[in-house]
Amino acid sequence: MVRLSKIYTKTGDDGTTALGDGKRTSKAGLRVEAYGTVDEANASIGVCIALCDGEGKEGPAAAIAALLRSIQHDLFDLGADLCVPIGEGEGEGKGKTRLRITPEQTRRLEEAIDLHNEGLKALSSFVLPGGTPLAAALHVARTVVRRAERCVVALMNEEPGATAPETVRYLNRLSDLLFVLGRVANQGGEGDVLWAPGANRPT
Repeated sequence: MVRLSKIYTKTGDDGTTALGDGKRTSKAGLRVEAYGTVDEANASIGVCIALCDGEGKEGPAAAIAALLRSIQHDLFDLGADLCVPIGEGEGEGKGKTRLRITPEQTRRLEEAIDLHNEGLKALSSFVLPGGTPLAAALHVARTVVRRAERCVVALMNEEPGATAPETVRYLNRLSDLLFVLGRVANQGGEGDVLWAPGANRPT
């Protein structure tokens, strides 16, 4: 159980922060950037939930809100995963068991994508971000998740043995799910505005 009794400690005033294993590192490091961007993605999803709640307790928005609330818990799991580098011998019965994102959590996103995409018509072009306020917020969240994914990929390139590959897979699926949910929130895709290549170029 996490217990937070004091909000400020002053220990980060020198530009360092503590990882989950207690080791201190620069706040500008790739690992901190990765889990910090996951936190930003979680906050952007919180805005989506607030917009869902503003649409009432029934209909597509209510189902989206319930799904997003469960995803917020996953993203805290993912942040906990990233803030503790994989140690030597981990997973071999040695030392403390760490909280890691699991393939089951990723598969749950895939099932949600299939479920919500089933009723949407196929696209003939890319979708312009926007539409209803909820759809627009879901597109913003999608792009933040994509940025988090890029940060984690950079971290994996830098510390491949210390970073769980499932974190990348989860974020990849989550951005896809948020795209689908954005279409659902846009009158089931009927309100989507499609990109017209070269629309503003002189003829």
